[in-house]
Amino acid sequence: MSNQVLPTKSQLLATKKSLKLAKKGFELLDRKRNVLIREIMTLLDQASAIQDRIDITFSEAYAALELANITLGNCSELACTVPFDDGLNVAYRSVMGVELPMVHLEENQIDFVPYGLHASNLPLDDAFIKFTAVKRMSAELSEIENSVFRLSDAIKKTTRRANALKNIIIPRFNAEIKFITEALEEKEREEFSRMKIIKKKKLKDAEEQEEAATAAKAAANA
Repeated sequence: MSNQVLPTKSQLLATKKSLKLAKKGFELLDRKRNVLIREIMTLLDQASAIQDRIDITFSEAYAALELANITLGNCSELACTVPFDDGLNVAYRSVMGVELPMVHLEENQIDFVPYGLHASNLPLDDAFIKFTAVKRMSAELSEIENSVFRLSDAIKKTTRRANALKNIIIPRFNAEIKFITEALEEKEREEFSRMKIIKKKKLKDAEEQEEAATAAKAAANA
């Protein structure tokens, strides 16, 4: 420690300032981590609920498709009539400096099924509607899962930085302040002792000079 830190008052003030900034930084990182954790917990609850809905809707959609295949035969030709959907848009929002995606699937403007009614039936319509719903829920789930991944990575980085401040940087500054303070106090004690010795020596010299002057004066009068 003594080889790295100069025990001076200016260094003490600088170290105290650095310690104050480190503590403030730790408080901000801890606050950021808590906000991110609350955000990710909310998203995890939403992801679980959406996943359950997707599983149920998928099961219903495949059951409806199976029934349609039984009643209509192979429906692969009708699947080719479904138009290509390119209405997926992605924007971003910031949560404590973390960019989270916002996935938006535009509503289909077609308000009727894209295949002919003469070669379809109610189970096929039901399958089409349910698979469309699954597509929209999958877009929503992808937004949440990607956000959870980014938040998890940000929480890990924030935790590492907060731990570094708490367990390394702040204790080091505290140790430096203690070392400098003790060194300055020791220096003040040495200075006080030195001044006391000098003062005592001056008093002794003054007394000796006064005695010499008195003796000289007595000799002169004799």
